[in-house]
Amino acid sequence: MKILIVDDDESLREMMKDLCTKDGLVADTAVDGRDGLYLFNKNHYDILIVDYHMPIMDGLEFVKHVRYENQQVPILIITEDDRQKTADQFIQEGATDFSLKPIKALDIISRIHLHIQIVNMKSRLKLEEDVYTAKGISKGTLDSIASYLKEHHTLKSVDEISSSVGLAYPTVYRYLMHLLEEGKVKQVIRHQKIGRPKKLYEWYTH
Repeated sequence: MKILIVDDDESLREMMKDLCTKDGLVADTAVDGRDGLYLFNKNHYDILIVDYHMPIMDGLEFVKHVRYENQQVPILIITEDDRQKTADQFIQEGATDFSLKPIKALDIISRIHLHIQIVNMKSRLKLEEDVYTAKGISKGTLDSIASYLKEHHTLKSVDEISSSVGLAYPTVYRYLMHLLEEGKVKQVIRHQKIGRPKKLYEWYTH
């Protein structure tokens, strides 16, 4: 994880950088919003920690510029200003979190770790979504068929599933084949006295 700390107070910058380093995190620092924006556009950062009151470009302007380029990166604002109006302005521009000065080490590290967890969770969800997209699979449709099979603990034909979940036969069949390949559904072939054998499906409970 890489963090960018933007603050005109040198002692505070170094203190936060030292906290991150001791916690095994990589941190860069910037002396104001303009310097921070230069680094942000040049490098990839997972979390931004930004002071409000700074010369040249303050924290609010910095957030506006960042959000124009990137809607996802968490932005933690540090400020002495505890007015609701200030918080509302930052939230409107896209800030993620706030910490009031004087900074407490435990508070900052806890907030950083919370956002690391959120970043990791979003990355996993995006990766999962990308896998589904590559296979032409809609997660919503997949969940709908999976939920139906989980709720009904009896063997079901494609026709029965199709009728119950309101999806076309070819769609249900394609998604069942995907679930079968994933090992989440099992297929049972039932032979009949007349006609072709019937394929039935149920959720695979390990």
